[in-house]
Amino acid sequence: MIMLLFSVVVMGLAQSVEIKGIVKEAKNGEALEFANVILQTTDSVFISGITTDERGRFSLNQIQPGNYLLVVSSMGYESQCFTLNGLNRPVTLEDILLEDSSMALEGVTVTASNQTSRSDKKIVFPTDRQIEASTNGLNLLQQLMLPKLQINPLFNEIALPGGGEIQLRINGAKVELQEILALQPAEIIRIEYHDNPGLRYGNAEVVLDYIVHRPETGGSFGVDLSDSPIIAWGNNFVHGKVNHKKSEFSMNYGISHRDFYKIYRNNEESFLFEDGSTLQRKEDGEHSRARMNWQHLNATYSFNQPDKMLFNATVRYYNNNQPHFDYKGNLYNIQDPADRVYMIDNSAEEWHRPALDLYYQQSLPNDQTIVINAVGTYNYANSERFYQESREDVLLTDINNLVTGKKYSIIGEGIYEKKLGSNRLSGGIRYTHSFSDNEYRNGYNYITKMDQSETFLYAEFTGKAKKLDYTLGVGMTRSWFGQENVDGYQYYTFNPRLVLQYNIMQGSSIRLNANISNSAPSLSNLSAVEQVIDSLQIQRGNPNLNPYLRYRTELTYELQKGMFYGNLWGTYEYQPKAIMDEKFLENGKIIQTWDNQKDWQRLASRLTVRVGPWKEVLQVSLTGGVNHYMSHGNSYSHTYTNWFSNISMSATYKKFMLAMGMETNWNWFYGETMSGGENIHYAMLRYSHKNLAFTVGAFNPFVNNYKMETENWSKYASYKRALHTDEISRMLLLQFSYNFSFGRTFKGGSKRISNSDDDSGVMSSGK
Repeated sequence: MIMLLFSVVVMGLAQSVEIKGIVKEAKNGEALEFANVILQTTDSVFISGITTDERGRFSLNQIQPGNYLLVVSSMGYESQCFTLNGLNRPVTLEDILLEDSSMALEGVTVTASNQTSRSDKKIVFPTDRQIEASTNGLNLLQQLMLPKLQINPLFNEIALPGGGEIQLRINGAKVELQEILALQPAEIIRIEYHDNPGLRYGNAEVVLDYIVHRPETGGSFGVDLSDSPIIAWGNNFVHGKVNHKKSEFSMNYGISHRDFYKIYRNNEESFLFEDGSTLQRKEDGEHSRARMNWQHLNATYSFNQPDKMLFNATVRYYNNNQPHFDYKGNLYNIQDPADRVYMIDNSAEEWHRPALDLYYQQSLPNDQTIVINAVGTYNYANSERFYQESREDVLLTDINNLVTGKKYSIIGEGIYEKKLGSNRLSGGIRYTHSFSDNEYRNGYNYITKMDQSETFLYAEFTGKAKKLDYTLGVGMTRSWFGQENVDGYQYYTFNPRLVLQYNIMQGSSIRLNANISNSAPSLSNLSAVEQVIDSLQIQRGNPNLNPYLRYRTELTYELQKGMFYGNLWGTYEYQPKAIMDEKFLENGKIIQTWDNQKDWQRLASRLTVRVGPWKEVLQVSLTGGVNHYMSHGNSYSHTYTNWFSNISMSATYKKFMLAMGMETNWNWFYGETMSGGENIHYAMLRYSHKNLAFTVGAFNPFVNNYKMETENWSKYASYKRALHTDEISRMLLLQFSYNFSFGRTFKGGSKRISNSDDDSGVMSSGK
């Protein structure tokens, strides 16, 4: 205790130091005004930031002794990164010359590499060329070509193969994609790519954290319009931000629309009945309509005292209105084509989701931080499905399912972090509670009232021993569920995590990651409700589901040398008692439901190779891999293997940028169902001039048959289904963006955690 108190006193009395310097243009030695100077720790935590004055001078004061990185950048110049190890006295860096090539300064190390790997993340500094070639935060991701990510810059989409969870953050705060689209590339300092997220991120597979400048004064405004001149397809939004001293006000609004008249569904089904007889029927779809509209509105007020405290209040509102998702066609018996009926399967839904997010962060002496975050969300969903089968105007089947759902949730989280030299200790607690009140009307009225909560307590230590980076974490989860007139559950799980990364040599490392996580059943699957699918099938919830554990281990080898980057990755996943689909016979009907099955396993590998940028002009990325699934149910056993690949290319020349991409199906198999990915390609050409950018793009320009396929392998009711949308084959898109900023004086301050709830808790019905 005496030694601890002595250490605290010594740290408290430690003298602060000053870092100052002059930034100039290398070609002519002229001072660079408004160059960005950012100071951060070696594990990439933002400390302070400033811009140079009219003489190129900067000064960072009240800096505590330690190890730091100093990043100097300016539009049109090569960024410089300086390593300041053992800083304990004032430092003057005179004549920092920004040019295209690296240089060395006495007493510091300068590197031109724009990517650094840690055991839990990659720290990526965009180059000036990449910033100039981008119009927003998502375009910049496409330029960086990070492994695993699938970027579609035409549709403004970002995804993971297989649909894993991506968390998007700005300065540590969880945000939506629209807020990433509102980012101006010039304000992005770096991107922290967590391809191995820690315990605090829950079940996220990837976390992308944009570290951006925090202006003291001024603001920004921008619009991004993306529409097709030949069909009803558009993504359009506007955003703005104003800063005044310690306060920041920001708002963004977006609206998207789709209206297709040439969608159709082809489907082959096979049924096995209790008497041993079978029925095989085929659905030949006809052109029908799909209409969808989305709106979002975010408004944020932030109060920031750099290096002291941050308060953030955000109001979010989301609306999805889908009045039409309709299918129609002939449904006939394959053994007897004359035995046919006419089928109509129309769906409509609408949901509203307002949310309030309150966040408070406080810095304490001796490199300590505490954070408190509370999020309240209301989900209102209303859906309808209308299904009919008829023969010669005689109605044979008539189904009308109406669902109204109301869900209230609150998420509270607290976190503590303490830096111990180059190590870090963190711990926290997160509590989530959801209450749903749903009404199902389908000839019978069902009202479900359900409560579900989860408490997660964790601690994590990240350290370094010579060439070995390591992370040790442990968590404990309590899951609870209750439903009217139904027995609930209470479940405790242990969640350890281990990460070891050995840095073989500069640019080469190998990493092992092993963890056990918890997965709770969704409220929609837990509903004690039945819904009719068609004349033969019924969907039923299962209130007896229990949470289960997910075991996962990964091995990654990474090599970066010059223009070459390689990433070889492999994983094994094991989920005993996984909640998966199943079907069985009951009273002449086929029941589709979910249960805790025996286990689910996956073996997968992936190789990514990236070459470039060549002379800051051309870069190409290629990825190929394989998934092997083993799905063992209580009454079935399946294996499935899927090969996949994708390629992307980007070329920039002066004010022009050309990008092309192609993806083959990345398919997911779970339970008895295969969910097919997209097989797509695109090409786009952008011209940029100052704050304006114009883009012409084409989606699937070389095919006219866009489709997504799914399969089910149940012995009682199997199917092979393909959904077609003719309009988005050979689709032309035009994009226009305008961004304007003013009064750029930057300070630090960033959120560390954020939460959200976007699960409506309502069971869906339909094929």
